[in-house]
Amino acid sequence: MLAKIFSWWNGATIGTLWTVARRGELVGSDEQGNRYYQSRDNVSYDGRRRRWVIYNGYAEASKVSPDWHGWLHYTFDEPPTVTPLPRRAWEKPHLPNLTGTPLAWRPPGSLAEDGRRPAATGDYQAWTPE
Repeated sequence: MLAKIFSWWNGATIGTLWTVARRGELVGSDEQGNRYYQSRDNVSYDGRRRRWVIYNGYAEASKVSPDWHGWLHYTFDEPPTVTPLPRRAWEKPHLPNLTGTPLAWRPPGSLAEDGRRPAATGDYQAWTPE
């Protein structure tokens, strides 16, 4: 319960959830479980309805897919639940930033890749002082 009150990085706090329930309306959710809201009134400084996301778990901005990102930043008027972005055959599915996680990409020869280094190829000579 204390984590829900004080830690915003593990999801929304109780105060945020209360404000969302009072002032927001659910627009939709994505594949990762993030929920997207917009305000019920036009109280924003520019006269538009405010839009925001409540992350599922750790608050990381790269967890927002491109179509929801466009809606959050007023690039698209309609949310992706109404008008989804067309997908091209060459597009890969959206992945959040995996840096610092066990799923992060590690190039060949990386020390983090199973702790094994590739064998020396003989094209390198270490410097030695004369």
